[in-house]
Amino acid sequence: MASSSSSGLTFKLHPLVIVNISDHYTRVKSQLNPPPLTSTSATVNGVENQQQAPRVYGCVIGVQRGRTVEIFNSFELLYDPSTHSLDRPFLKKKQELYKKVFPHFYILGWYSTGSDAQESDMHIHRALMDINESPLYVLLNPAINPAQKDLPVTIYESELHVIDGIPQLIFVRSSYTIETVEAERISVDHVAHLKPSDGGSAATQLAAHLTGIHSAIKMLNSRIRVLHHYLVGMQKGDIPCENSLLRQVSSLLRRLPAIESEKFQDDFLMEYNDTLLITYLAMFTNCSSTMNELVDKFNTAYDRHSRRGGRTAFI
Repeated sequence: MASSSSSGLTFKLHPLVIVNISDHYTRVKSQLNPPPLTSTSATVNGVENQQQAPRVYGCVIGVQRGRTVEIFNSFELLYDPSTHSLDRPFLKKKQELYKKVFPHFYILGWYSTGSDAQESDMHIHRALMDINESPLYVLLNPAINPAQKDLPVTIYESELHVIDGIPQLIFVRSSYTIETVEAERISVDHVAHLKPSDGGSAATQLAAHLTGIHSAIKMLNSRIRVLHHYLVGMQKGDIPCENSLLRQVSSLLRRLPAIESEKFQDDFLMEYNDTLLITYLAMFTNCSSTMNELVDKFNTAYDRHSRRGGRTAFI
């Protein structure tokens, strides 16, 4: 791998790309949830080393104006490391969807996570050359290093070098700058200052609701275990038989077949999906309302700034 690129391109990276890659990695890592005994992590020179850290893959999109490449956004990719193959129908579908919203953006390259570029990364790089003849590679290092001051993001280009008489395609580092517009600066600053509504506690209303449901199910399970032990003891003759209590237990058990019926499963799944849809719509509405308030504040601040220089003209 060469130390630096000689292409002369200027790269501008927007914060949204870094946020998307970090969010993608966090979601995948939380879904895997490795057990504590098998996950191996150590700290060397202040750097957290996670040997089983997952790798994520995706495409970066943006525009190129002359010798300036500006990376605006990104989306995820489906990649099989065992066969080194991409899900082409998924990539084509995502590309068409983004083209409808951002007609001037096109695929500039791809991204992944890790401490350094690997030899296997060249398989993905070559696979994307039919879309972009010279794709770039954005690498995010998720390892925590408190002593590091720079962003753990590296941009690579590919160059053809002759090594031992054989032409080979290798990765070379490229310098970049962080480019932001006014809306991005306001949004990033707003997200950075977000705090929980309960005064700094990590518990939210959803977590409290789920905790309450978990406690109720745990209590129900403990009481059913008490009934089970009581009936087992009565069957063995250790506990005297009580007909009134048996009638109550029998009445309770008659409801169990109804819970296991196919109609109950269909109704439960339908209600569960409706609840998830309502929750999603509520979150989407809340996010839209927050963004509208943020845009109104920005417009107000911009209007005051434009009027500071003098009197406004009326028609």
